[in-house]
Amino acid sequence: MDITQKIDKNKTLIAGIGAALIDILSHETDDFLEKLGNKKGGMTYVDVEFIERTLLKLTGNASIVPGGAACNTIIGIGQLGGETRFVGKRGMGKFGDLFETELKKSNVEPHLFTTPTSTGRVLSIITPDAQRSMFTLLGASSEMHPEEISYRCFQNAAILFLEGYLVFNPDLTIAALNAAKAAGSVIAMDLASFDVVESSKDFLEKIVIDYVDILIANEDESKVFTGYSDETEALKALAENVDVAVLKVGKRGSFISHQGNIIKVEPKGTGAALDTTGAGDLWASGFLFGLVNGYPLEKCGELASACGYEVCQVMGAKIPEKGWERIKKILE
Repeated sequence: MDITQKIDKNKTLIAGIGAALIDILSHETDDFLEKLGNKKGGMTYVDVEFIERTLLKLTGNASIVPGGAACNTIIGIGQLGGETRFVGKRGMGKFGDLFETELKKSNVEPHLFTTPTSTGRVLSIITPDAQRSMFTLLGASSEMHPEEISYRCFQNAAILFLEGYLVFNPDLTIAALNAAKAAGSVIAMDLASFDVVESSKDFLEKIVIDYVDILIANEDESKVFTGYSDETEALKALAENVDVAVLKVGKRGSFISHQGNIIKVEPKGTGAALDTTGAGDLWASGFLFGLVNGYPLEKCGELASACGYEVCQVMGAKIPEKGWERIKKILE
């Protein structure tokens, strides 16, 4: 179906649901990462003892910023001037306060449940090639329950953006999808990480068929999800059960498939990446903002590419004001 006809033109709100997390980012060597035992570019769930122990070993100056895949995307849309809402669960301490304050500063409506458990954290190790490898302590976000999710979470939302990490809680995922569909929202989903796809492929395939309208993946994720290394075959497989499929191919740009047509999106900028944290999340910010505002898919892709490029020029997933000024010139 034509995705522009599926999105309610009377709505501009984009809602996101996912983990409310604080990102701790540090530049370290490949050897440092290898000793921690994580695949480069992957994501591993850890406990609080691991986080505290590893923080003491960091050699770089760590940056602390709000994070979480869906949250990064929603903040980006808010910074573009979009109408946004984030659904998640935070703790009651200083990290939870920081998280909510930053949402509001970014023009995001917080729809946050609370718990005494501390707010979740992600330790992102950034190696010299700008790849980020994540160690995630879910904290309070792991206590978001299906019965807390209702139609009101997504009321008036034209689009729900669902982060792939949520599939590790299948009941919560289904509750969110059903509530969003009841609210009349189009469902957009990013596959998040090859680790997520490897561990939850059967469940992902089911919800993509039953619920998802817009599917976003990078090369590693699409290879695991579709079984194809060839870009043409992978994109065809990604698009089989959705209205729009996106295949991101790093420095070479991205491809958008819609109604049998493939749009090649050229990369923006020529600067070397400092940190790839949030690159895919901010790509989704530009793309979804464009869609909900009725831009042609070519323009949506151009805006997405600009957002993805700018976030790679800084540490963390927060684009500075100068970066947003350059991005917004595309909209003029």
